[in-house]
Amino acid sequence: MSVLRKSYIDLDWPAWMSSRLPLDRFDGWTDVASEVGIRVEEFEKNDQFVIRAEVPGIDPDKDVELALSEGVLRLMVHRQKEKTTADARHYRSEFHYGSFTRLIALPAGASDSDVKATYQNGILEVHVPMNGHHAHEKRIAIETRS
Repeated sequence: MSVLRKSYIDLDWPAWMSSRLPLDRFDGWTDVASEVGIRVEEFEKNDQFVIRAEVPGIDPDKDVELALSEGVLRLMVHRQKEKTTADARHYRSEFHYGSFTRLIALPAGASDSDVKATYQNGILEVHVPMNGHHAHEKRIAIETRS
């Protein structure tokens, strides 16, 4: 048995809606929605918690703001649309412009001192030192009531 993802085209749209919207133009609304925002990778390496964010086409000095507060890293990026294509005849643009914010909860043991960030080839990389203390899993009993 195979599992198929139901496309928005397969949905039962009202007749007036399907005749007015060019629903065959997109591969799927969920695919479009998943591309908006900042995509990240998070991992731990050499006593450092590393966050890599994919933010091409920006100037890190002007367009990025990093802030760390109460165990949460806030990454704000602003990507402005270039004016050089104003006279071009556009068919499609899948680039995303505007302000984007990503909140990343840091793991237990992450330190807010000596955090370093670098930007190279469209990748912002943030290194957060770990103090060696890792979160231990604690099972919580669930009380049932009748």
